[in-house]
Amino acid sequence: MEQHSAASTRPERTAASRLAVGVVSAGRVGSTVGAALQRAGHRIVAATAVSEASRARAERCFPDAEILPPPDVAASAELLVIAVPDDAIAPLAAALPFRPGQIVVHTSGANGVGVLAPAREAGALTAALAPAMTFTGRPEDLERLDGISWAVTGEAEAGYVGEALVVEMGGEPERIGEADRARYHAALVYTANHLITLVNDTVDQLRDMGVAAPERLLSPLASASLDNALRHGDAGLTGPVSRGDAGTVAGHLRALAGTDIADAYRAMARRTAERALDSGRLKAADAEGLLDVLSDPRPAHPEEENPE
Repeated sequence: MEQHSAASTRPERTAASRLAVGVVSAGRVGSTVGAALQRAGHRIVAATAVSEASRARAERCFPDAEILPPPDVAASAELLVIAVPDDAIAPLAAALPFRPGQIVVHTSGANGVGVLAPAREAGALTAALAPAMTFTGRPEDLERLDGISWAVTGEAEAGYVGEALVVEMGGEPERIGEADRARYHAALVYTANHLITLVNDTVDQLRDMGVAAPERLLSPLASASLDNALRHGDAGLTGPVSRGDAGTVAGHLRALAGTDIADAYRAMARRTAERALDSGRLKAADAEGLLDVLSDPRPAHPEEENPE
């Protein structure tokens, strides 16, 4: 059977249907989303780029765009992409010129469309489009957009416009309610950011004990564990916690005492035990000794350390 890439299934756009796009700003996310819209047939006409790195990204991703201040970018765009840090969106939106019929989107995972209220009040269609992806600022970011999910929030027609833009960029739209955006973002951060911390903490431990190439040692195990989790859920869980091996876990805690990850290990082991119990992987009788080992030995209140 002939295979088709995500790019080959995107709808062709005619010159009449192309939108003039403005990007504020050409950071890691903005430059990639702008490049994806350009690949879909739209025209990036203007962007903001302050740092040398953002100017280099703008030149690489959309070399024909003018580098302008944010109000000028907004004024020149039929579709305005706001890709600034989460807390900067609302103040920026309050300072930009908008007009009826304009499409205004932002790429924040944590925010819904409420932060774009000034644009909506001016008659623009507003939507929140957040790609479920991490960005490095390197060229491969664009290819990573193919086939990924995007959280789309928008009222009525604006939501459908947002979904159409996601499909054009090769993504899969996932509707997320306005009230759920913060929880949605927290869930993704819980995996994407904490996974990096967990892996790098492990690498540090291995390196400290003399392992010459900890990344190479860890890569197959970490990759297999992630694959098991995504394929099998809690049924993919292995290790001493899922078996109720309290003695092994106690040994781990003694070995890690005084290290940067001792508290994190205890907290994650307790959460793993809870999931193992809930899913039936760990029997209640086997969990008693394990949970005793994992109970926090520190006093609940600082004043209890030196009782009078």
